[in-house]
Amino acid sequence: MTGKDDYYRVLGVERKATAAEIRKAYRRLARKYHPDLNPGDKSAEERFKKISEANDILSDPKKRQMYDRVGYYSESGPPGGGPQPERPVDFSGFDFSDWFSGPGAETGTGGFRDVFSQYFGRGHPESAGPERGSDLEYQVSIGFWEAIRGATARLNVMRYKTCPVCHGIGNTGKEMVCPECRGTGHVTKLMSNMRFNVTCARCKGAGKVKDLCTACGGESRRLESESLEVRVPAGVQDGYRVRVAGKGHAGKQGGPNGDLYIITKVGAHPFFERRGDDIYTVLPVTITEATLGAKVEVPTIDQSRALLKIPPGTPSGQKFRLREKGVSSLKTGQRGDQYVEVRIQVPQVHDERSKEILRELARLNPQDPRADLYRQ
Repeated sequence: MTGKDDYYRVLGVERKATAAEIRKAYRRLARKYHPDLNPGDKSAEERFKKISEANDILSDPKKRQMYDRVGYYSESGPPGGGPQPERPVDFSGFDFSDWFSGPGAETGTGGFRDVFSQYFGRGHPESAGPERGSDLEYQVSIGFWEAIRGATARLNVMRYKTCPVCHGIGNTGKEMVCPECRGTGHVTKLMSNMRFNVTCARCKGAGKVKDLCTACGGESRRLESESLEVRVPAGVQDGYRVRVAGKGHAGKQGGPNGDLYIITKVGAHPFFERRGDDIYTVLPVTITEATLGAKVEVPTIDQSRALLKIPPGTPSGQKFRLREKGVSSLKTGQRGDQYVEVRIQVPQVHDERSKEILRELARLNPQDPRADLYRQ
């Protein structure tokens, strides 16, 4: 896979961006240009493909290292450079054991071994081993009651699926002359001002390879849209991640699929406010109920009403707790509580009789609610 676009520019990140910053940029752009959110918009579809390609390269440390070094990614590795002698030097009969001795020889790091691994150790899709597919994340909006009781979310997911033509092996099963070495089993590689004849990394020296699948170009998978129904469990909160095993990107060369993660976005309710597994509500009461005390009914998320006793002289803002009237916890199954805040409603008085009663009340119960302010 190669690309003419600057992958860093495609994702809108700096070249020194961390893996977390790249992942965050990809998710933001994928949500914006996803074909499901831009039906019929070919430019958005093309942009989404470029974003996916850029993320595939920059999220893989090995692919990103090669891209940073040579400006593109290719399964066959980077080209050489520098002056070339007229004829290649064949080192197939030389003993390089002394070249690999010394510091880093045991671990395969440092010195000449690193140089060889960078230039001659690259394979091709059909010669690479199975690779697990990457995970996917999608955000799903659900209502307040759906989060409380559970729901089934329906969505369309763009993901790499196993190629239906080659069934995930990347080839047709037929042999052909290796296009890399043209059947010789060896290729010429360049390093500095030297030429090396080395074993072909694509055919492993056999001179023949399996004919690549034309449907997927040897990638063993294709980007397709799939409709899914995902069960969202009862009690989820805003930002909860629902894992759907095996519904991420398909693995390469027969590797296992990644997983799909559904991130819930829970809507608000005009009366109930959820905080964790607890429910908070504001209950309007009259001056008479707050002054003399009363028993009032309070709506709950069970769609029933609980009886709340308000003591005489209850001030506005007083909170009461209804035990186990909250949401059932996903972890323990235990229900939270419901907290009820009393809010006194001042009556709108228009007739003279009511006004006279209030004046009489003030004469019988003289008080100054601002008296404490004067003492400060």
